[in-house]
Amino acid sequence: MATLLYSATASLDGFIAGPGGDMSWLTPHLAAPNPTADRLLSRVGALLVGARTFGGDDPNRGTEQEGAFGGQWSGPVVLLTHRPAGRTADGVTATDDLHHAVDLAREAAGDGVVDVLGADVARQLLDARLLDEVLLFFAPVLLGDGVRVFDHPGGTQVLLDRVPGETEHWYRVRYPPA
Repeated sequence: MATLLYSATASLDGFIAGPGGDMSWLTPHLAAPNPTADRLLSRVGALLVGARTFGGDDPNRGTEQEGAFGGQWSGPVVLLTHRPAGRTADGVTATDDLHHAVDLAREAAGDGVVDVLGADVARQLLDARLLDEVLLFFAPVLLGDGVRVFDHPGGTQVLLDRVPGETEHWYRVRYPPA
């Protein structure tokens, strides 16, 4: 069964997008080689994406690097949105049901990884105890405001165990007993 992995690049103060969803701060930090991202990309079988991320600011819009993984990704995308009607494109399946989205993405990914893009989708997966792993990259910038990596005031503590043999920012999710 496919692994549900939330991956994101965050500022050092914990934001994955600036105010209004601005992603322009990220562009200067994407040029360096990233062997961890390369390994991840080779294992991704599908994307599970939230509507704000799907329709949001791409710092590479209009260039060859536009899209997930700097334009290197092509494959099935499952879009989780409150308004799925009319939100389809080649390779994109839209749904408004979290569990259905997970089923579709896992089926598309096979034994690979479902890369989760979007903080709100990741939070929903945590709440439903469905998220398997978290991988964070950090950019040397302080944004001060924007979209947090995880924003869940009053949420339940979730423990993370480091994935052996991977970067110190790649973790398995360990849920507390229900």
